[in-house]
Amino acid sequence: MSLRAHDSLRKFPLASGQFAQFHSLPALAELGVGDVSRLPVSLRIVLESLLRNLDGQRITEEHVRQLANWQPQAARSEEIPFVVARIVLQDFTGVPLLCDLAAMRGVAQRFGKPARRIEPLVPVDLVIDHSVQVDHFRESDALDLNMQLEFRRNAERYRFIKWGMQAFKTFRVVPPGIGIVHQVNLEYLARGVLRKNDVYYPDTLVGTDSHTTMINALGVVGWGVGGIEAEAGMLGQPVYLLTPDVVGVHLTGRLREGVTATDLVLAVTERLRQAQVVGKFVEFFGAGVASLTLPDRATLANMAPEYGATMGFFPPDEQAAAYLSATGRSEEEVDAFRRYFQAQSLFGMPQAGAIDYSQTLELDLAGIVPSVAGPKRPQDRIALPALKSRFHELLAQPASSGGYGKAGAAPAADGVLGHGAVLIAAITSCTNTSNPGVMLAAGLLAQKAAARGLRVAPRIKTSLAPGSRVVTDYLDKAGLLPSLQQLGFRVVAYGCTTCIGNSGPLEPTLEEEIAAKDLICAAVLSGNRNFEARIHPAIKANFLMSPPLVVAFALAGRVDIDLDREPLGVDRAGRPVWLREIWPSDQEVAAALAQATDPATYRRLYQDFVDSNPLWRGIAAPTGLVYGWEASSYIAEPPFFQDFALQPAAVPQVLDARALAIFGDSVTTDHISPAGSIKASSPAGQYLQQRGIAPLEFNSYGSRRGHHEVMMRGTFANVRIRNLMLPPDADGKPVEGGLTLSQPDGAQRFLYDAAMEYQRTGTPTLIFAGEEYGTGSSRDWAAKGTRLLGVKAVIARSFERIHRSNLVGMGVLPLQFTGSDSAAGLRGDELFDLSGLERGILPRQEVTLTVRNADGRTRQLPLLLRIDTPVEVEYYRHGGILPYVLRQLLAAS
Repeated sequence: MSLRAHDSLRKFPLASGQFAQFHSLPALAELGVGDVSRLPVSLRIVLESLLRNLDGQRITEEHVRQLANWQPQAARSEEIPFVVARIVLQDFTGVPLLCDLAAMRGVAQRFGKPARRIEPLVPVDLVIDHSVQVDHFRESDALDLNMQLEFRRNAERYRFIKWGMQAFKTFRVVPPGIGIVHQVNLEYLARGVLRKNDVYYPDTLVGTDSHTTMINALGVVGWGVGGIEAEAGMLGQPVYLLTPDVVGVHLTGRLREGVTATDLVLAVTERLRQAQVVGKFVEFFGAGVASLTLPDRATLANMAPEYGATMGFFPPDEQAAAYLSATGRSEEEVDAFRRYFQAQSLFGMPQAGAIDYSQTLELDLAGIVPSVAGPKRPQDRIALPALKSRFHELLAQPASSGGYGKAGAAPAADGVLGHGAVLIAAITSCTNTSNPGVMLAAGLLAQKAAARGLRVAPRIKTSLAPGSRVVTDYLDKAGLLPSLQQLGFRVVAYGCTTCIGNSGPLEPTLEEEIAAKDLICAAVLSGNRNFEARIHPAIKANFLMSPPLVVAFALAGRVDIDLDREPLGVDRAGRPVWLREIWPSDQEVAAALAQATDPATYRRLYQDFVDSNPLWRGIAAPTGLVYGWEASSYIAEPPFFQDFALQPAAVPQVLDARALAIFGDSVTTDHISPAGSIKASSPAGQYLQQRGIAPLEFNSYGSRRGHHEVMMRGTFANVRIRNLMLPPDADGKPVEGGLTLSQPDGAQRFLYDAAMEYQRTGTPTLIFAGEEYGTGSSRDWAAKGTRLLGVKAVIARSFERIHRSNLVGMGVLPLQFTGSDSAAGLRGDELFDLSGLERGILPRQEVTLTVRNADGRTRQLPLLLRIDTPVEVEYYRHGGILPYVLRQLLAAS
């Protein structure tokens, strides 16, 4: 007899004495499906979704049986159709997603279908958190001034978002000024378990930001996807993933005195990158996990994209239940959370040997030491005492080896701007601002420093951007906010600021001096990303660290300092002040923590937030089910459906293609599609100026993601990106910026201009790259822009998970070199043919690249097609995931 969804329905008792229904995983053994008691907890939660949504079409009995009988070391070829309970968006990714939905409604209307055919089928929450910028920072009213600028700059976007609120039934918005999406998700949106009719089920989600994984700390399965994949999920498509390996990370011991959760996560990021967990689930377990607070776990889970994993998951336990209670969830909700997971035999932290993992890694918390990471990647950890020597090493190393090419550079004299000077010090990012322990430690250190008379140099741009208003509340109650303000760390925003590139401008004279002297100055931030040109185009060394260390380095004013052997400064009496003297003890932090766990505060600050901001209430928005596409430099109808037909066209062959660019290793989505400032001389800057928009009104690339004309011009426009087709400059340094050599004339041009010329002549183009192509944010415009530039395939040594998926979702072929093959030896003047797909496409098949040199020589390279699953074949055949879903919706009766 075949398995049906209702076969697994069982009951569990609630505190009220009533019984609730659920789809029982333990029941799978008696149903003859399999004993799942040793499966990783994260996989069992995904399995519950398969069981509950079993319909014989999208999700079949075979899908359930395959996952229920998952083997730790098996080859991975089956795909999982995962139906999530909800979706979260941030506004940089949410606005273009809303543009796509609005455009799809227009297509439905064109084909005589009801506009309501395009409607989210699962709840969607959009948190507006990425649009605020740090323009004001030391003024007493910096918060209000920045918010006023935010609303003036983004009024067109906010009108569009408000239209979406009334146009789509299941689309909710958390307005500006409330917090960062992941902290809001952790503190408010997540419920732990959900209920539909009389059936309880786990809270699961995907989000259009890679750090969606922060919610894994609560036992919630979820990860980041691109906007295009999230749209498909909103419109009823399962999120398809290849059955993963699951790496168990066994934590033992306890963190030592003075070691923070940030230090832990930087060590874990380094270790797991080395263990190559890209595309795998990571599940933490053991007694060491039980010793971590839930915010400490959230810091670890948040950084999953930095160590490359799909998730950094923590099984639900009493710590999770206590956090839900402390942050204002109702007693009934917390009780249902505990009892549901107990009924599923999933409650409590697993101990060693209880679960079968594909691989188990051991980590002793007692071995973690204070650290920073940088200056360009979050996995490049540096033990705190070694920072000075490491910075000097990088200063001297040539640029070709990842250094700065400043051999022999002398340290700056007192008061003179030089290499290593800190110019940005930002307590920012959900990674750490969600953690009261490290935030209170920063406040305590500031209090002690201020009491000794230490000050931060006025040239340093200091900022405090909490991830929610709760942070300000508990810092204020603990009496620590005045000291932070005294050192320049005023609250500037409740949103994603410096970490996303919204650090705002430096003083013009500083930028001029940096450029004139070609200085390697530094930013210190409590964020999760420090890729080239992300924090600020003029700052070339960016170091991630805990909030108290951000304060310490702001006081020191430089990063080329050994804080074990050199003082931060001198006090009023002329005595040296050492970091160890003012570093808060664990007992001091614990005493202050009582202020951070008041459920009433969370309930008050998350109540009626939609109408609490008069600036938001004052935004007038259009109404109706179909958007009118008013003239705007922020919002435009996307071009992806212009030639839409009910049947897909034949997949074209790629012949006589040209290389648009050849890149090296670790090209990030920031390199491909920057989120920060727009240069006036860039193609995007020129376009905006032609529209009558002055450079002061450019805003950022991130804020203009609703307008494809800006974004396609911004693709590969990062000021630090290096196209290896270009020869070094007159000084022998690599040429940086969005440039290429167009063929066949070999002229140097903006990459955008060359791409447009290739499209005019019908010439297909390819991108070549090295290892880890597409690391970083789940930025769908990195794939959308690539598609709009006419790129047919990206050929790399390896891909980061989300970007590979996004390329497929936009109809761009991801192809991987095999063996020792790479782009080394390519000049960029060759012609290329791709063969092997003309007879049909199979997941992970071999494709042949024929390289024809200008001198007539020819060679062939085997490539691995990184279309990994059968459904991805369909996405590509339809020209992308959105046309595929739209055809399904329009074909429905």
